[in-house]
Amino acid sequence: MAVIGGGITGLSAAHRLLELQDQLPRPVEITLFESGERLGGVMGTLEIDGYRVETGADSFITDKPWAVDLVERLGLADRLISTDARFRRSLVLFRGQPTPVPEGFMLLAPAKIGPVLKSPLLSVWGKLRLGCEYFLPRRNADEDESLSHFVRRRLGREVLERIVQPLVGGIYTSDPEKLSLRATMPRFLEMEANHRSLIRASRAAAAEKRSDAASGSGARYGLFATLKLGISELIDALTASVARCRIRTQTRVARIVAAQASQTAKLEMEAAGTETFDAVIAALPAFRVADLVSSTSPQLAAELNSIEYASSAVVVTGHQLADISHPLDAFGLVIPAVENRKILAVSFTSRKFPDRAPEGCAQLRTFVGGAMQPELLELDDQDLLALVRRELSEVLGVGGAPQFSRITRYERAMPQYHVGHLQRVARIEAAAAEIPTLEVAGNAYHGVGIPDCVHSGEQAAERVIARLCEA
Repeated sequence: MAVIGGGITGLSAAHRLLELQDQLPRPVEITLFESGERLGGVMGTLEIDGYRVETGADSFITDKPWAVDLVERLGLADRLISTDARFRRSLVLFRGQPTPVPEGFMLLAPAKIGPVLKSPLLSVWGKLRLGCEYFLPRRNADEDESLSHFVRRRLGREVLERIVQPLVGGIYTSDPEKLSLRATMPRFLEMEANHRSLIRASRAAAAEKRSDAASGSGARYGLFATLKLGISELIDALTASVARCRIRTQTRVARIVAAQASQTAKLEMEAAGTETFDAVIAALPAFRVADLVSSTSPQLAAELNSIEYASSAVVVTGHQLADISHPLDAFGLVIPAVENRKILAVSFTSRKFPDRAPEGCAQLRTFVGGAMQPELLELDDQDLLALVRRELSEVLGVGGAPQFSRITRYERAMPQYHVGHLQRVARIEAAAAEIPTLEVAGNAYHGVGIPDCVHSGEQAAERVIARLCEA
């Protein structure tokens, strides 16, 4: 068996294959191919001058259980830490000033009306329009709709522009006019279907469970976790686990040759050579898988290439707290597009988790680019850092030179879940099913977060084991 791609999805797939291989009637060898020098993809943790810096995601959501379950199976449950409750809220830039997101406002739905009425984020008319949501009829149509269309329909334009767009943009780096609500946040459609009103649904959930839906604001930060020493603890544990596989780093696969009736697949390497396997899991970006299967299945390749990707950059900087006029009394700041700034969001990493900055210092992660401002990625590192420093100075009062800075660019790293995404994925899965030896996995299909990637890789592994057990 082969796994192509050594990021979190590929590592999860290889780990799950090892867990399940005893079910097979005969021993098998698992080969993990990675084009880079190390496993883990973009994810990892660095120690820089006393700062603990993530090269990829700095945490994962826990109400999707797959990452937590994997952590527990790896024996790391006692290493999990949650966010600091003292700063558990979000800020949004409003007329140049960081302003709290109303308490209880969770991405698209307010669980508390009082904080919304007191918030300066909405005008009187904006608040009246939001209040009307309680009385609006549910929509009975089944067709997909964009995030923007849904929010304007239920909550009004101001809520979209001033609260929802920046909060969701910080997660998906997408254009809300194109983002599929059904593919990204279907629970809000379910709230409308089951309760008619998002306000009614949110208040009911808060009353029943006193959950995070009524304490805190923004991206439900109470549900986020990481490991004490950073995401590298997870990557290192997975890397140690898959050491029983045959690891082929710095090896780039050029083509997958797999006939529909064949029970084996051939991998052709870019350097030279061909290897044959009973099953292949392609844990790569969709456009990269398209390149590999273009000769085997042009239809599958075309569907994979139809998934668009956005690029972004994260500029991580370390500062003396004395050099920052804002108290950083939150987990981060998101920037509405209507503010016309050059950054998407700033995560106050050292407020979210302990030991991310030296005493008296702060670590900031500033996000640039995405689907809405791709032109900013054309700046070189020096100009990009200068831009971020200007923006941080103007919106947070960050002065002086940073103690350190690190820029990471993510080229074509974020798949765009445009309207119709679920239908597109269904066509991809149908076309892939015609090649029995091939499975595809990754963040392009059913979710972009760490838990989604883990689940995608593990499901692909489980399908491979089930097929080989039946053979």
